[in-house]
Amino acid sequence: MQNGSMTKNGLVAALDVGSSKVCCFIARLQSDAPPRVIGVGHQASQGVKSGVITDMEAAEGAILQAVHDAEKMAGETVRSVIVNLSAGRPASHAMDIEVSIAGHAVEDADVRRALSQTREAKGLADNELIHLLPTGFAIDGHGGIRDPRGMYGDRLGVSVHMITAATGAVRNLKTTIERCHLAVDSFVVSAYAAGLATLVEDEIALGATLIDMGGGTTSIAVFHDGQVVFTDSIAVGGKHVTSDIARGLSTPVASAERIKTLYGCAIAVEEDELEVIDVPQVGEDNHETPNHVPRSILNGVIQPRLEETLELVRGRLEASGVSALAGRRVVLTGGASQIQGARELAAAILDRHVRLGRPQRLRGLAEAVSGPAFATVAGLIAFAQGSTPYWASPLPIEIGQPASIVGRLQGWIRAHL
Repeated sequence: MQNGSMTKNGLVAALDVGSSKVCCFIARLQSDAPPRVIGVGHQASQGVKSGVITDMEAAEGAILQAVHDAEKMAGETVRSVIVNLSAGRPASHAMDIEVSIAGHAVEDADVRRALSQTREAKGLADNELIHLLPTGFAIDGHGGIRDPRGMYGDRLGVSVHMITAATGAVRNLKTTIERCHLAVDSFVVSAYAAGLATLVEDEIALGATLIDMGGGTTSIAVFHDGQVVFTDSIAVGGKHVTSDIARGLSTPVASAERIKTLYGCAIAVEEDELEVIDVPQVGEDNHETPNHVPRSILNGVIQPRLEETLELVRGRLEASGVSALAGRRVVLTGGASQIQGARELAAAILDRHVRLGRPQRLRGLAEAVSGPAFATVAGLIAFAQGSTPYWASPLPIEIGQPASIVGRLQGWIRAHL
């Protein structure tokens, strides 16, 4: 996927297809300044559940409307987009590849040959390769090499981090977008994109965990030494909290979402017993009879669901073996992270320092679209500015890195396309 079309006329369009909203940013890329957002459109999501397309026609309508609104604001026409991916159970795979270089100096073709072998990896046949990220090089067993070009030896080793997703889910999302007369320039795993938007350089370098609490999924990305080293996704998000409230309080889903936003808290306190909230009941047309419920009941529904979600995240991190690389910092993004008390609950369960992440490195963002819920779509713009495709085989392999962190590797790849 060449990013020539993606950055034509200095413009890039990013599309976040989520379970709760569909959002499109159009930005103008600038070589000497952060990208400037010139168009924004967002709509309530339709036909998407836990990041997976369940109704192509409904999803198509939401995407078309979001892109149209962004085009109208920008005064530009979008022909291709870079898209987030939370569907298809994105999974990380670490692999070490070694090829013979027969004593000659390492060339680009040697690296391409090593990377191409990852496509034959066992267990990847039914999955789509989303990212292929070299994390280090070695020559004759001596590692720690960032740029092996021109170095001599008998064998070249490459450590790679692959992120894959189920082919069916990826193709369904791609087909839905193409039905909107849009080409897909690249897919970027949601948590990876959110991390590019919200993490500061020291966090990316020293180690941090990004937790993107979306509507239908909670995605995880661990960053260390300038790059993403692990990703995972859990099919639980803010919509599940809303559904719990709707069932627990016998209120319509729309009312449950409003109550969650206005009154919900992830940590119950004694004072909640003294505060009452008015909860409309299912089936009431005019809501003529007030239904007062202690706030403690509401928060008693929210807290267990968020605790369960964060405990699942903790379990995935512990099982991955990357906890040591993740350091002591966690950054929360996504709409569900804005529930009052979510940060404090995450700090208690994960036993780490937690902060809320907001989009950075973008200009022109209005206050209404600069919160944690818009971190992923903002990160897609950051990815577009710093990403470079690597032609390791007849099929393109996307390598996306923060330009300021891995500039040397990225510059080398760009120079030899």
